[in-house]
Amino acid sequence: MTIGNEHSGVLDIAVLTTGGTIEKTYDAHQGKLQNAISVLDHIIDELVLEEITLHRQPLMSKDSLEMTPEDHVRIAEAAIEASTRRDGVLIIHGTDRLAETGEAICSLAGSAVSSPIVLTGAMRPWVLRDTDAHQNVTEAILAVQLLAPGVYVCMHSRVLRFPGVIKDRKRLRFVRAD
Repeated sequence: MTIGNEHSGVLDIAVLTTGGTIEKTYDAHQGKLQNAISVLDHIIDELVLEEITLHRQPLMSKDSLEMTPEDHVRIAEAAIEASTRRDGVLIIHGTDRLAETGEAICSLAGSAVSSPIVLTGAMRPWVLRDTDAHQNVTEAILAVQLLAPGVYVCMHSRVLRFPGVIKDRKRLRFVRAD
């Protein structure tokens, strides 16, 4: 029996980084959290990843509230292209506009993605003690290995397939749009 992308050998996953809350660090001089440097290496270094090769591709370092429609298209194009070369694509993204990028990927690719594309992020930055960053990245790495080709969000022990996913701002969760 084959599950998702199961095959022998090393799994090749593209990791596209865009910034977002998950990657915010504290600037003591300005007294605020900001997207200045990527902290994803710290998260990944703490994980045991056997037979998985991650290929990092930084696209931008923005709070998703600052993203433009052109940014969503840029991310979508990079994800679609990476899905033709890799076994899966993981996109680290800010949660406020994550749904817009998921929809942009679906609009540009239709049903023509070659491997799973999984978006994830965090509601609380990695630098905070009660962050959800580790959980979400770990779950997304697992999800990209098991899912069929398509576009998904994976956070807080849930996987939802695009199109039709929105952020429930009251519950701080992604849900199906009804």
